[in-house]
This record gives sequence, C-alpha cells and structure tokens, in this order.
Amino acid sequence: MTESPGDTTTAESGAGAAPGAGIDGPLAFQDPAYREAVVDLLGAIAYGEISAFERLSEDGRLAPTLEDKVAIGSMATAEFAHVGPLLDRMSELGADPYAAMAPFRSAIDLFHEHTAPSDWYEGLIKAFVGDGLANDFYREIAAYLDTGTRDLILASLEDSGHSRFVIDRVRSAIAADPRLGGRLALWGRRLMGEALTQAQRVAAERDALSALLAGGVDRPGLDLAAISRMFTRLTERHAERMAELGLDS
Repeated sequence: MTESPGDTTTAESGAGAAPGAGIDGPLAFQDPAYREAVVDLLGAIAYGEISAFERLSEDGRLAPTLEDKVAIGSMATAEFAHVGPLLDRMSELGADPYAAMAPFRSAIDLFHEHTAPSDWYEGLIKAFVGDGLANDFYREIAAYLDTGTRDLILASLEDSGHSRFVIDRVRSAIAADPRLGGRLALWGRRLMGEALTQAQRVAAERDALSALLAGGVDRPGLDLAAISRMFTRLTERHAERMAELGLDS
C-alpha cells in the first residue's frame, strides 16, 4: 500500500529499461510455464490484498478517534478495490482465481498470525512497513514480466494516498511520548524479518515462480548475485520507510 522514494525503481536499478520490458505478452503466454507463473503471482497478490482488507478492517476497532476509523476504513476499501481486476485477469488466462489464491493462504495467514499488532500504533506500522515490504517484493518480480501483466500488478500495489496519514499519526505519537519510538522501532525490525521470511517461502514453495525468477532462453532472470541485490534493495527501502516514520531501522 505504500510508496517510498525508491519504490519506482526497476528490478536492476540503474540498468535502464526494466528487465522484462522487451517481453511480448501474447508470445510469452504461449509458454504454459510462463502462464502458470503469472497466475501464481496474481493469486498471491490477490490473496494478499484480501488479507490486508480484512486486517485493516479489524484494526479499525483499535482506532482512538472517529477520524482514525474513517481513515483506516478508507485504506481497507482501497486494498479491496484492487482485488477485482486481479481476479478478472486470472480468469482471462483460463485459471480459476480462487484455486490460484488457495496455495498462498497458509503463508500469508501465518505472517499475519505472527505479526498481530497489540495496539493502534503497531497496526499503523504494520500497514505502512509490512505491506510496503510485500509490495516491494512483488514489484521486483513484476519487472521480469510482460508489460501488460507488470502494469496490472503495479496498479494493484498503488498507495492510494494513505501513507501520509500513517506517517503523521506515528510521528505525532512519538513526539508526545518518545519512549514509544523504541518499541515501534523493534516492531518494525520484527516485521522486516517476518516479511522477508514470507517472501522467500512463497518463492521457494512454488515451482512456477522459482522458474520465472530463474528466467529462460527468451527472457531474463535472476542469478544469485541479482537475488542478493534484490534483497539489499528491499532492506534499503525498509530503512527509508522507517526513517519517514521517525524510527531507526
């Protein structure tokens, strides 16, 4: 849901066009393995959006004011609005979107179980930092896809303008109680670890996604060095978000 200064970077920053910029969509989808990988990725993102909607709706009960309840409700609505186009695209590709989402329920639900916020401010940090990390990971993978799929994914990960609300609330709370900053900084680091674990699990457990990242004769992929650089970028963007909140990463 979030965008930091580095979020629009391509998967190989400084390399010019995105790695997948030259992939022809119709031709790519003639490859059953590519089609399966795209459906997998769309399924993961769609279920992530549904989970974000559910979690933000629940977090609304922790909101201290009516203004906060409305703001968090707007964030939840924006997340859910992204689901429809993803489901439609999976159907267009001949897949059952609900079957495509099913394999990712366990990993994503486990992440939310391990990172259930204990108060309003932990919920805000999770919405900004946790979702931001997941979105960065999907952006990285999207850079290796055909233009149409990449554009759809990037649109589903748009911030919708709610980041400012989270930043303002957290910074104001820390200014009023500086001790809160230490606890929230630790929480942010925990979210980072859990999010990276989830991202690695999702990529490793799905053969189609692993093959997509590896590339092929007709499209680029990620070698070990590129994967290392990708996780470095994820870590750097996390640090940027924490700094925006006034927290140490």
